[in-house]
Amino acid sequence: MAKSNGPVLIDLEGQVAEVTPASAPPVPEVLPSGQAMQTVVSLGARRPSLLARLFWWLVAAISSFALSVWAWDFVQGLLGRNEILGYVALGLTSLFVLVVLAIAEREWVGFRRLKRLDRLHNEATRALAESDLDAARAVIAGLERLYSGRHDLSWARERLRERKGEVLDADGLLGLAETELLVPLDKAARKEIEVAARQVATVTAIVPLALADLVTALVSNMRMIRRIAEIYGGRSGTLGNWRLTRTVLAHLVATGAVAVGDDLISSVAGGGMLSKISRRFGEGIINGALTARVGVAAMEVCRPLPFQREKRPSVTSLVQRALSGVFGRDKSKK
Repeated sequence: MAKSNGPVLIDLEGQVAEVTPASAPPVPEVLPSGQAMQTVVSLGARRPSLLARLFWWLVAAISSFALSVWAWDFVQGLLGRNEILGYVALGLTSLFVLVVLAIAEREWVGFRRLKRLDRLHNEATRALAESDLDAARAVIAGLERLYSGRHDLSWARERLRERKGEVLDADGLLGLAETELLVPLDKAARKEIEVAARQVATVTAIVPLALADLVTALVSNMRMIRRIAEIYGGRSGTLGNWRLTRTVLAHLVATGAVAVGDDLISSVAGGGMLSKISRRFGEGIINGALTARVGVAAMEVCRPLPFQREKRPSVTSLVQRALSGVFGRDKSKK
């Protein structure tokens, strides 16, 4: 029997149902998760182990010791060969040491400022819990010293000085200080949060480069946290900013606010059709909302008084204001 060179046809009638666009299963919906901000928060909040800290401390100690010995031998060698070159090298080395000491002093001052904010916050919380008027007055005195050099708060300090004698309870006295001193600072902090959330959301939605959203989220959040600390009087250096960022992210993780949910759902819903049309736009909205949550956590950490009379900023309102005109029409202009 001769073999056929044509195609082999297999009749599947009655075995496989015909698939049409109407009968095809729907494409599973993949909701945006804000992966960039989730990664930034998890990495920043992670505390290094004791072994890792000991390793880096030894690396820094050995490196500085080796550099000191090398500089000493270098200057001594030049002095033996040529006194002029030796003294030039000695002067440059001395200048370098002075710059390093100045940087170290700035870092130390930054740590002291952050610690002062934390101490005032803890003392105010204790005064409110115990209704201790004397402790509240001590907190007010600390606030006046903290903001004594702030020209933008001179009128607020004067109003507080005039009215604080009329209040005879801890809650009212700290509430007065919060209203007079911290309300303008809260407004400035909210603006910083809106700027950072807008930047992170825009880069995530528009820039398709790999890791661009992660780098932007890390840089924008660190800058936002540093600016919020400066607004409340806690200017810090590079090391202080790293420590403050880790403290804020750890506070965010401890309070469970990093999860995508709660008031963040309404923020995503505010994206409407954009989050359904493009997953990148949905990711941008989520990353912007998580950035706003980091900013609110930074306010809670850096604020010298806890939120008592004033309401804690809402993440939903911050995101809506930040993304107005970026992913939709600005409702404030209606």
